[in-house]
Amino acid sequence: MMKKFWFVLVFGMASQVAVAAQLPVLVGMTDTTAYFPLLEGRRVAVLANHTAVAELPDVAGADASGRVHLVDLLHGRGFVVTGIFSPEHGFRGTADAGETVRNSVDARTGIPIRSLYDGNARRPSDAAMASFDVLVVDMQDVGLRFYTYHISMLRLMEACAACHKPVVVLDRPNPNGHLIDGPVLEQRHRSGVGMIPVPVLHGLTMGEIARMAVGEGWVAPCDLTVVACRNYTHATEYVLPVPPSPNLPTQRSVYLYASLCPFEGTIVSVGRGTDRPYECFGHPSLRGLPYVFTPRPTAGAKHPPLESMVCCGMNLRAVPLDEAHDTGFSLRYLIVALRASGAGEEFFTPMFEKLVGVSYVRSMLLDGATEDEIRARWQPEVERYRTLRAQYLLYED
Repeated sequence: MMKKFWFVLVFGMASQVAVAAQLPVLVGMTDTTAYFPLLEGRRVAVLANHTAVAELPDVAGADASGRVHLVDLLHGRGFVVTGIFSPEHGFRGTADAGETVRNSVDARTGIPIRSLYDGNARRPSDAAMASFDVLVVDMQDVGLRFYTYHISMLRLMEACAACHKPVVVLDRPNPNGHLIDGPVLEQRHRSGVGMIPVPVLHGLTMGEIARMAVGEGWVAPCDLTVVACRNYTHATEYVLPVPPSPNLPTQRSVYLYASLCPFEGTIVSVGRGTDRPYECFGHPSLRGLPYVFTPRPTAGAKHPPLESMVCCGMNLRAVPLDEAHDTGFSLRYLIVALRASGAGEEFFTPMFEKLVGVSYVRSMLLDGATEDEIRARWQPEVERYRTLRAQYLLYED
């Protein structure tokens, strides 16, 4: 069982929405009075990347704009930080998707960085686990089942449970937290991009995922503390201050990610290797579509799919931001591309089921089903999930 949760609910849930609409969102990292006491006299490990920053202008280590990284904050306050665990894309957030990232040392503090994507088992060694007393987690997730930051967190929570190490999650808003949509993952399609049985858009923050995973037995129970965001509800529109990964550089790409990522399980490019990843899609066979681009090696896409090939497709940069915000898990673009390609079964790769999480979407698409017909198939399981999710929420919807 979960031993404890720390979060601030100064106001009743009924008034939380009104308050959040008036005040700026404060991420969990800023509530130092809630978690500094939990770290005193302990060796600290951090699971974080480049997104673990906050506006704290009066603290040591803050830059000219007042922004400080969690590692610099803890180091500057004299906490004994013995290691940094880094997720997919590395501590600096510059590596390609799934790229092997070697262990290194943080140049600013001299703290060792232990990569969870070093090509070995994505679980720390016994020596690494013995090097700390408490784990602090702080990463900006985007609210999708196949985005891997929460998977790294859950794996480390499992390791901490086995070694009786407490875990402190510094929560951050979910920019897609207003949406719950898409199929719930089937057990047979579990993978490195799908670990827990939730919809594609799960409507949870990292802290809420941690609570739910422990409460439902999806990970072993650990001593878990969640430091909540303040002035936030799931209805709050939250613009990310830092791109969460190399190929989600804009708010629009974060919103369109749910609908475009399934293309990673097809022959179609989602614009990696261009200046608009996840804001376009295309393939050489889609000649009837108007937008043309050619993927080239770029930062975060050293060898992009369809490199140097002229692709035809659609440019979604003109999609209004409010429309992208409300898109959810739409199959409209998949249907357009599948029909334009004429590729049939060859349109898909085995990765497709790992991303959508179920087997029936591919077969229904190939049979010519409409988006509404396919959506009706997953809707009952989404409604069951909504009821389950409600038990673990820290924030009003």
